[in-house]
Amino acid sequence: MTDKLVLTQPDDWHIHVRSGNVMHTVIKPTAECFGRALIMPNLVPPVADVKQAKAYRDSILQALPQSSLFDPVMSLYLTDNTSLDTVRAAADCPHVCGFKLYPAGATTNSDSGVTSVSRIMPVLEAMAEHSLVLQVHGEVTDPHVDIFDRESEFIDQVLLPLRTEIPALKIVFEHITSRQAIDFVTEHENIGATITPHHLMYSRNDIFAGGIRPHYYCLPILKRRTHMLALLDAATSGSPKFFLGTDSAPHVRGKKESSCGCAGIYSAHTAIEFYAEVFESMDALDKLEAFASFYGADFYGMSRNTGKISLQKSSWEVPPFYQVEPENKNDDPCLWELVPLRAGETLRWKFVG
Repeated sequence: MTDKLVLTQPDDWHIHVRSGNVMHTVIKPTAECFGRALIMPNLVPPVADVKQAKAYRDSILQALPQSSLFDPVMSLYLTDNTSLDTVRAAADCPHVCGFKLYPAGATTNSDSGVTSVSRIMPVLEAMAEHSLVLQVHGEVTDPHVDIFDRESEFIDQVLLPLRTEIPALKIVFEHITSRQAIDFVTEHENIGATITPHHLMYSRNDIFAGGIRPHYYCLPILKRRTHMLALLDAATSGSPKFFLGTDSAPHVRGKKESSCGCAGIYSAHTAIEFYAEVFESMDALDKLEAFASFYGADFYGMSRNTGKISLQKSSWEVPPFYQVEPENKNDDPCLWELVPLRAGETLRWKFVG
């Protein structure tokens, strides 16, 4: 049995680090483990141009020790009004690799998102010309579509026509959750996909185990176990189309445990350990390095990292919460606790540097 893993330093190709005190709390474990991370732009207001992206990137770096070599890679927030000048500026910025498509109203802080892909076709064509990647939150927002079918409907209504109209556009189908998404990614060129640890470990039953479990609520929502099993097969298949993206999305307790709790699961505190457990459960630890460290960089046309990280087979308990300093000094500190994925549970692998 393997009791130690040495991997080329991985990258996280989908992460939310928020801003302010939450960002200062959550950025450290990602920067210690990962060489790069693709930072999601759905702040309020959204990070929609290069100037904003540079400022956001600087704030992330300032929250880290000067000795840190962590590289935040930025994505810009697409809106109906994104200009061709913004695309050209993004192409000229070494820290921006693409644009994020949020269908308006699909998830957290997506109200400024795209109302119809037809409205941004010139922008998408310019992105293809400049070799910029489109990162997609793939869900329709029609309230008449069942929440568990929103991803498959998005494939039919948006991605298939888009693939036909702009075949040269590189697309990352982010945080895929369904067999339909796996099939779409596998069958089409210039398409990659990220897979989260929580979609590999849980199904929709876990949201309702013994009551409503708000810390398992995310978007896209967890699906049937059959889809989870299909994702496990895809992630451990060795296909270069599938790579690591945690979609770690922290919300403090006061926003998760409320009458209208926010969607998002905080997994960055121990992300690589989660993936190690998953791959071990599939007898596929030999496939983890490529999934975590090679395929994403290759898809984005970036050099692979040269550093190494180590994980040790060692039982340890995830803390019940991480304390975020309240932004408002009069707030109850309990409301600013950040409950991580598998809080209080024992893990079998531990990142040791």
